[in-house]
Amino acid sequence: MTRLELDRISVTLAGRPVLADCSLQVGNDERVGLVGPNGSGKTTLVRAIYRAVDPIAGSVLLSSDNVEKLSQREVARRAALVHQEPVTYFEFTVEEIVALGRAPWQGPFDRTRQVDRVVIREALAQVGMAEYGSRQVGTLSGGEKQRILVARAIAQKTPLLLLDEPTNHLDIHAALDLLELVRALGRATLCVLHDLNLAATYCDRLYVLKAGRVVAAGAPVDILTPALIREVFGVDCVVLTHPVTKSPVLAFSRKTKQDRTPEPEPVPHPRRSR
Repeated sequence: MTRLELDRISVTLAGRPVLADCSLQVGNDERVGLVGPNGSGKTTLVRAIYRAVDPIAGSVLLSSDNVEKLSQREVARRAALVHQEPVTYFEFTVEEIVALGRAPWQGPFDRTRQVDRVVIREALAQVGMAEYGSRQVGTLSGGEKQRILVARAIAQKTPLLLLDEPTNHLDIHAALDLLELVRALGRATLCVLHDLNLAATYCDRLYVLKAGRVVAAGAPVDILTPALIREVFGVDCVVLTHPVTKSPVLAFSRKTKQDRTPEPEPVPHPRRSR
């Protein structure tokens, strides 16, 4: 059963079209990547999934149910977010941060229960931080902080994980470590990534956004071609094959000045029919 399905969604923010007719799917245990230039609408698309923004057209389905008909609590029981912003809760302990993932399963006046403590301990163990529960978040490295956010998402017990540029503030060792961890979880995952080589290595399928539209979708080896990279990102590249993983490896070079073409304007969105 498909965990996530976006059917031709369009989003306008402050009167400006941001997404137009975007469709994608993420199935059970599938790792799907979302890539594209800055400003192409990747984060907005993720925000539409958990109802931080409302599409003016199209639909977002979580486990076959339209998110418009679900409460925010129910959405949080089906999709957990690992966002791109660095952790700033320096005065909190690791356990307190991970405990936030239990909120969708608690009543408004519930305290952390024994069942929640068990889930929190299990989540910390899964990210290799079982001994860190009492540590202050401010004492952790960048990679450790991102692991804590993944642990919070694990504790949320959702069938779908949403990751919005989770490697944005990490060095390459921490980035690889985090993506290996996410892959080992075996959950349906939609991950926004800037690094195309990381996306090619860790994602089963990719969707490529340009100017608010999905312009390509498929397995990394099929769609990450020099022609697409040139059209979407405005750079030339040579596509190689990694000798170990067999995934595509992209070696980039800038286009010459005379080759550069202006970005097209997004196509105006249709008005939503109610």
